[in-house]
This record gives sequence, C-alpha cells and structure tokens, in this order.
Amino acid sequence: MLVRGVLSCLVLATLALPASAVELAAHKALYDLTLASARGDVTGASGTMSYEVGDACDGWTAHQQLAMTITNRDGQDIDMLSDYTTYEAKDGTTLRFKSRQTTEQAVTSEVAGDASLSPTGGEARYTTPEAATKPLPKGTRFPMAHTEAIIAAAMAGKKFIELPLFDGTGPDGAQDSSVAISAWSGPQPGTWHELDGLGSGRVHIAFFERGTGAQQPEYEVSMRYWENGVADDLMMDFGDFVMRGKLKALVMAKKGC
Repeated sequence: MLVRGVLSCLVLATLALPASAVELAAHKALYDLTLASARGDVTGASGTMSYEVGDACDGWTAHQQLAMTITNRDGQDIDMLSDYTTYEAKDGTTLRFKSRQTTEQAVTSEVAGDASLSPTGGEARYTTPEAATKPLPKGTRFPMAHTEAIIAAAMAGKKFIELPLFDGTGPDGAQDSSVAISAWSGPQPGTWHELDGLGSGRVHIAFFERGTGAQQPEYEVSMRYWENGVADDLMMDFGDFVMRGKLKALVMAKKGC
C-alpha cells in the first residue's frame, strides 16, 4: 500500500521477475491516526486515512485519502489533506496517477500523468505540474507491484530487499526503497475474521531520493502486512513527527472478473 501521503499488481515475466504465489486482494481499509512522537515544532496530531483497492480485471485501481490536523507549539491547528488515485496494469507495465495535497484548503502540490515500464527501464510522462518526461531505471516497480514484491520476498524468508519505486506522488521520478523484513509467520488469531488463515509479517521501508547517495531517508514507514496486501499497525515517520495508524474498519471486495 501507499502511505507517503501529505508530506512529500501482479509482476509478470515481462519484467524478468520470478513467478510469485502472492494474490493481492481488493479491499477497503480505514485507519485512525494518532501522534506517536514528535521531534520539531509539532505538539499534537490526529487524523484518518482510507485506502481502497479495486480489481478492474486487467488492472488495479487504488484510492488513498489522508487527512490530518497538526498542532504546532503556538497552539495553531493546521489541516492537511492528501488525495491520491492510480490505475496500475496487472502485468506491472503501465500506471496512471493523480495526486493532490492541500494545507488549510490551499493546494500545495498537484501531480498527474502516466508511466510505462519495460525489462530495460521506462519513463514517467507528467502533465501536471508541467509537461515533463523522466526516465525510470531498470527494475522499477509501481505501487501494487512493489507491495507484491515485498510480500513475496517475506514469504520466501528474505530479510532485506532494495527496489526502485515510482508511485507518481512527486514530480522527480523514481525513488529508491530499502525494505527490512521481520520473520514471516503463519496464520495467527486476530481481530479481523477476514484475515483468518493468512500469514503475516512486519516490514520497514525507507524511501531515498534517487542518485543522491543520501544517508537519511526522506520518509519511513513500518507496518504489518498480510499475504493478501492488507496492512495494519502502521508507523509513519514524516521527519518532524511520527504517526501511528490502527486499522479501524476493513471490507474485502469481490474480484472484478
């Protein structure tokens, strides 16, 4: 799933990847967000995040909406909203994307366009904020394919993977992602009967600006992933503050085809 929000698929042989037993599921999840810790001017924060994945036969639709109210040291409340939609082909080769971020109802960022991948790389074609084309490196994944690759690696017992990611949330092309994976476990009893019988594990993902050699990530997130792509127990590190996300509601959707 994508959770970068305010501040900032099936992978087939066409991308020269090994076959995967991962079966992602269409679903709608709602999360409550609370402040876990703060390092800077933030003294309080709360919000909600909704994330919906739809099965559109030959592709995945995704819609994420994140709303937060941030309180600073002066006691001022600042409302922030991020709205992000994509259509991603299940063969992992094409993506359409649109994101819009607002602060106090003023638009602070708007990005839109499409992208394509081949075994040797690809390109992102932006229409907003301005017409531009960015090359994408070999091995780049789009968001759903990125999720699937992480879960497949976890189920295979891998502890660490690195993958370029292009999600269309910013105008600068792909980012590097470093993924640390905790031990994958079999089915565990839990709150959500929709997830009964599924394995799960914890992952930590750090996102870096590509090609800069940066030692500090731009953004970090950790979560518990179930094998169908549903996520819970989120920790989202925005730099100055960290938000905790707890799954509040979950609805599984029927397959599109």
